[in-house]
Amino acid sequence: MNVSHLVKQAQKGNKEALLQLILDEQDAYYRLAYSYMRNEHDAMDAMADMIVTLYEKLDQLQKGEAFYSWSKTILVNRCKTILRNKKRFLPLEDERESTHAALTDDNPYRNTESEMNMQVLLSHLSVRQREAIELRYVHDLPYQTIADMTDAPLGTIKSRISQGIQKLKSMIGGDRYDNDRGEITGAQTELEYRTGTIRT
Repeated sequence: MNVSHLVKQAQKGNKEALLQLILDEQDAYYRLAYSYMRNEHDAMDAMADMIVTLYEKLDQLQKGEAFYSWSKTILVNRCKTILRNKKRFLPLEDERESTHAALTDDNPYRNTESEMNMQVLLSHLSVRQREAIELRYVHDLPYQTIADMTDAPLGTIKSRISQGIQKLKSMIGGDRYDNDRGEITGAQTELEYRTGTIRT
């Protein structure tokens, strides 16, 4: 798929091109929205709002290859707006219960025990650390895209991720593996393994 070509076509009014761009990443969009909204209905609402915004503002995008980072930033911002409007920023203890419930509901996108375990670990981090780590390792987004999404400096994002990983490392028992066979050690490996970043 040539993203830049499809974007140019969409900017010329080709709705099918824009639809193709959205459909090619629909699962990634949904997972990203769900990670913020924690329920299917609100996640779908956020995605619908994102699509409307894409139709309205696509002509403002100057670099076609940046379409997905741009659109996902729009989606995250929409999720945060909905949450603010609903006043659903919960205290940490309530959020842990909500996260567990969301991970155990009958949802085809939430289907692995390892994901649940990782969410339990992440619930012990600060909100900003957890957000940065999820965006980086669960959604596989570049550091710069995360910085754009969260309106934070690149160095701050890297620091949040580093500090969060260090905390996770202490929680899961430090360096679990001796490096005598050349393995990467520590919490980052555990995080990537549990979230499926490492392919086996």
